[in-house]
Amino acid sequence: MQAFFSEYGSQLTSNLFEHIIISFLSLLLGTLVAIPLGVLLTRTKKVAGVVISIASALQTIPALALLTLMIPFFGVGRTPAIVALFIYSLLPILRNTYIGMENVDPNYVDVAKGMGMTNIQSIISVELPIAVPTIMAGVRLAATYVIAWATLASYIGAGGLGVLIFSGLDNYQPELIIGGTVPAILLAIIVDYLLEKLETFLTPISLRGGSEQ
Repeated sequence: MQAFFSEYGSQLTSNLFEHIIISFLSLLLGTLVAIPLGVLLTRTKKVAGVVISIASALQTIPALALLTLMIPFFGVGRTPAIVALFIYSLLPILRNTYIGMENVDPNYVDVAKGMGMTNIQSIISVELPIAVPTIMAGVRLAATYVIAWATLASYIGAGGLGVLIFSGLDNYQPELIIGGTVPAILLAIIVDYLLEKLETFLTPISLRGGSEQ
């Protein structure tokens, strides 16, 4: 292990940083788009099924194929990888946002209206906080997907931990495969843990139940 870090330590650090940047930006974009869209779909239910079906269809495209499809539009490098992974992150967040908002007890909405809240105020102050656990479950799932699929980004010159993994596969060096795989797994675990803590923080105290125990 010491020999590995001595030879590949700097490369591992660089690839890990690239992996984090690609994953973070993809997930951030997915969250910023999917949550508002999911909320909007609860107000326009006629198109909700169509939009979610399109997102589901995009999810079925093989990751490497989607990354390749981005090249004619964005060239190679980090940008096409971020766009492709952003597309993959949409479905879990979009679907869970829609489900979470739909499952809010109508009585809470009626109370908000009775207090004189506008539709937007009701969404921000009442419905979204109640839907947080469901929405965050989608974000956590999307984060796991994105971190895993980001390993393929190296195929289009985006860097990341996939550089070590596929270099190991090409040159029959198991230590490189392990050196790229283990950090990716640990990164997914750490990010999921942090998102779980964020979920607890954002969830109203009255709805946390046993999550703090």
